[in-house]
Amino acid sequence: MANLRAGLIGLGMMGRHHARVLREVEGVDLVAVADAFGDPHGVADGLSVCGSVDELIDQGIDMAVAAVPTILHEEVALKFAAAGIHCLVEKPIANDSASGRRIAAAFEAAGLVGAVGHIERFNPALQNLRARLEAGELGDVYQIQTRRQGPFPARIADVGVVKDLATHDIDLTAWLAQSRFVEVSAHTSTRSGRLHEDMVSAIGRLESGVITSHVVNWLSPFKERATVVSGERGAFVADTITADLTFIENGTFETEWDSVAAFRGVSEGSSTRFALAKREPLKMEHEAFRDAILGKSMNIVTLAEGLATLQVAEAVLESATNNTSVSLAELAI
Repeated sequence: MANLRAGLIGLGMMGRHHARVLREVEGVDLVAVADAFGDPHGVADGLSVCGSVDELIDQGIDMAVAAVPTILHEEVALKFAAAGIHCLVEKPIANDSASGRRIAAAFEAAGLVGAVGHIERFNPALQNLRARLEAGELGDVYQIQTRRQGPFPARIADVGVVKDLATHDIDLTAWLAQSRFVEVSAHTSTRSGRLHEDMVSAIGRLESGVITSHVVNWLSPFKERATVVSGERGAFVADTITADLTFIENGTFETEWDSVAAFRGVSEGSSTRFALAKREPLKMEHEAFRDAILGKSMNIVTLAEGLATLQVAEAVLESATNNTSVSLAELAI
């Protein structure tokens, strides 16, 4: 079987990594790239740089990666759908949920594979954690906490921290728990003088009853990417920068203090840091997209899931604007 012919539009900070990985994925040939502003990172490597999505489509591609600014996702994705080209669009799926719905509907109507680049799902630590939760190693899950903070990235200009970064945590939380958000409450601030919010603190509740907490900002002098899942038997701690996963088990204790003798709680027990095979998440994401196109599996982040994540992000912003909790009971993944 001939290799899939791949095209890439958007040759910026993220696009350069997509170009590198597309050249490494078995069964895929990167045959064309495009960016209206040229190739600042020199990723074309002998390929002509198309100036538009239409020129890219004319190269006879089977699949495409859209790493353009968020505001352009709908325009680019709809053209790929109309041309019969499978597409992986970088997260978030679109600038707003109305646009995201149009993208999802177009790919469904055309019978094409559409995916959203929520790369954290492919982090080895989170992949292993998801498997352990499914196997029941934690027992009942009580809470999922995430912290995602660091300095402002020069690559972002058209969305704030909620749609750019917090969407990672919204997606991975619902995916780990296999349960959707039904309520969120949040506060945001804009401290750096930019147009969009650069800090958010949000809490949520999933349909399963799991409660969530998310701290996300572009204003910290250190970089942190942490996910903590607490439950009946202890807590898993995932560091997605290093792809490390640790389990800290509950240690029960007894007391001779009469007034609290009936109370039974937990203390810190043994800690286990797992040895994991650490493959590059972006390559795993591309392999999953390839396999979905070939009909081998559907381990991608679907457009419907990407849309649901964006809707939760919009609810976070609505909550912060109106200073109230927002119900998401009507949404479904």
